[in-house]
Amino acid sequence: MPDSVSHIPPVPVALSSASVYPDSVATAFTLASQLGYDGVEVMVMPDPVSREAGALMALADLHALPIVSIHAPTLLLTQRIWGPEPWTKVDRSIELAQEVGATTVVVHPPFRWQREYAEGFVDGVREREASSGIMIAVENMFPWRARQREMLAYLPHWDPVDCDYAHVTLDLSHTATAGSDAMAMLRDLGPRLAHLHLADGTGLARDEHLVPGRGNQPCAEVLETLAVAGFPGAVVVEVSTRRLDRHTRSGDLAEALAYARLHLAGPPDGIASTVFAPAP
Repeated sequence: MPDSVSHIPPVPVALSSASVYPDSVATAFTLASQLGYDGVEVMVMPDPVSREAGALMALADLHALPIVSIHAPTLLLTQRIWGPEPWTKVDRSIELAQEVGATTVVVHPPFRWQREYAEGFVDGVREREASSGIMIAVENMFPWRARQREMLAYLPHWDPVDCDYAHVTLDLSHTATAGSDAMAMLRDLGPRLAHLHLADGTGLARDEHLVPGRGNQPCAEVLETLAVAGFPGAVVVEVSTRRLDRHTRSGDLAEALAYARLHLAGPPDGIASTVFAPAP
């Protein structure tokens, strides 16, 4: 009976290549294809394939999977990739996205010690979006904590809500680490929310990137809300599997995909009315 069949909205669920670290980008494509993901987000890493458009397109063609986004090398781990200049890293990531057909580049805000970069960051992102046609989605981060002290590690801030970015990536592991209200952030960002990193966390001081459903973040509610809102971006599974054997890792990535599909298929009645309403 047609009326009893749930409608599955066209929100692609992609796999971040970071989810198989320290294994290769090729491994990410293989697993994404085997498990039924809709695409891949390539995080630029020491793996040289992650920086080579030709090699990436060969993998995309081999597995019939699009590259939905490029994650720029803005982590501490990737500070030496493409030289020391932060804007060079962003510009090379934009060029790579254009070459492989990705629509989005994910970046982190500047570290506080990158003051010159930070001073021009908001304007620089805006100018590059306008000239390239690529969305630059700045990711929410978190304060660094040690010995019961908190440090503002990112400029202009780890919370993008009050920053003048046209496009934002919401990461649900980072909301856990920051102690942020993920649903409030979703509402406050409204149409500026362009990209989702699907993971979970329990609120530890370290970034956990758990399989969704294993922490305390409202992963299901976020997905259901985006489904109703007609979210035009991509949901990208970005979970940590680095200490797992291959069989367990494959199981975790399959579980994360199933979780995303389930909650993108349709929310409980009534959730749509509160999607982007102001917080009470």
